[in-house]
Amino acid sequence: MPTESTLDPSLAASPTAECPGLSSRLYNHDLAPSKREGRRWGGYSIFALWTNDVHNLANYSFAIGLFALGLGAWQIVLSLAIGAVLVYLCMNLTGDMGQKTGVPFPVISRVSFGIFGAQIPALIRAVIAIAWFGIQTYLASVVLRVLLTALDPALDSYDHDAWLGLSSLGWLCFASIWAVQFVILAYGMEMVRRYEAFAGPVILLTVASLAGWMFTQAHGQIAWSNKSPLEGAQMWRSIFAGSALWLAIYGTLILNFCDFSRSAPSRKTIRKGNFWGLPVNVLLFACITVLICGAQFSINGQIIQSPTDIIKTIPNTFFLVLGCLAFLIVTVAVNIMANFVAPAFVLSSLAPRYLTFRRAGMLSATVAVLILPWNLYNSPVVIVYFLSGLGALLGPLYGVITADYWLLRKGRVDVPQLYTEDPTGAYHYSRGVNLRAVWAFIPAALISTITALAPAFDSISPFSWLMGAAIGAALYLLLADRRKTFNDVSGEAIAVQETQH
Repeated sequence: MPTESTLDPSLAASPTAECPGLSSRLYNHDLAPSKREGRRWGGYSIFALWTNDVHNLANYSFAIGLFALGLGAWQIVLSLAIGAVLVYLCMNLTGDMGQKTGVPFPVISRVSFGIFGAQIPALIRAVIAIAWFGIQTYLASVVLRVLLTALDPALDSYDHDAWLGLSSLGWLCFASIWAVQFVILAYGMEMVRRYEAFAGPVILLTVASLAGWMFTQAHGQIAWSNKSPLEGAQMWRSIFAGSALWLAIYGTLILNFCDFSRSAPSRKTIRKGNFWGLPVNVLLFACITVLICGAQFSINGQIIQSPTDIIKTIPNTFFLVLGCLAFLIVTVAVNIMANFVAPAFVLSSLAPRYLTFRRAGMLSATVAVLILPWNLYNSPVVIVYFLSGLGALLGPLYGVITADYWLLRKGRVDVPQLYTEDPTGAYHYSRGVNLRAVWAFIPAALISTITALAPAFDSISPFSWLMGAAIGAALYLLLADRRKTFNDVSGEAIAVQETQH
């Protein structure tokens, strides 16, 4: 299978005599800075990336939950709009890091956590991604299973046995979705870009058609709220809680968006793609949510849980199949971007000499099968306490990394120093670990996790990601060795633009 070249010409293909400072424990072809002349993630590619992620089934279920909670049409739109602006701003900060340096998330983390300390944020991100990759693959396989049995009812006979918790038909569907995703990733980030670009218009057309069909089914009569609308302080608390939760939903991609933005040609490209893909796209998403929720509620007084509930009611088999296929396509697109790319880069960074991007992707995908993700999905303890607890750690990580890059270093990084074990290197710190970053992260992570999981803090739990990010950033700024940091980024040779040609 072909692979793309991400190598920056200022660095050699391997740590040889040509570039003696490069360490084989920190560097390989896939982790090298991307070449500026070969960057193909333009504004449309980034827009399509977000289109797939915004219009996925999990997000619709979340937004529909706001309607069920008692928020009306304008309140849902306002809540999601505020959340979208916050995500947009955070994505721009992370995106600029990747675009300027050309390095993926595990490498940019070395700036603040150290060349080996960066394994802490990388592993947290990887564990979350691998678990959710398996779960999302399983959920997509369920849709495929329903689709196949609808087309051929005889297949239902293969859906009643069980092996390791999954039927024969279930295993066939799971393996098929798993294989499709792996093949896409195996061809590299360029194939990911092309698939995301293809899937974006598909899901937009599907959800727009679904909204239009529901509008006609309701004869234009839309319920703008349910029978128990929220008012006063409770309403505003729910609006801002929804915004904060929307930000937390994107906590994973906010952290590793540089995996994609490193292939963008300019900051302007990132901002353009992010603007149309996030605030504008989310407003469209909010309007579609209000329309399908309100139409269904107007028809029979029921609140749906997901757009798939509507698709199941479509009387025409042909259009039902098209709807299912569209959501299968977007689920695969979201799973690859959010849960497959990240662990591939992370695992590659742990053993660069042996694990290329493709091999690391294969390893993470294999682990995702071995954990039997359908059992994880059916376990409230795993979902609520383990995965949600890990998710609460993402805010503090973002706070530390962002504060270090933007507030202390002013965006100046010595890229070659990210790949050297030289004890005098800018990012070697104490045996390769920046203990100040670790000590800033630990208390922020504890506060964020307790706030997110402890029942006593239910009233502020939606804001745990924001709190964790703010506390992590503040503690890091207090603990950081400013004199050493400023010395590290002084001098003409350290500007990123001068290390990439």
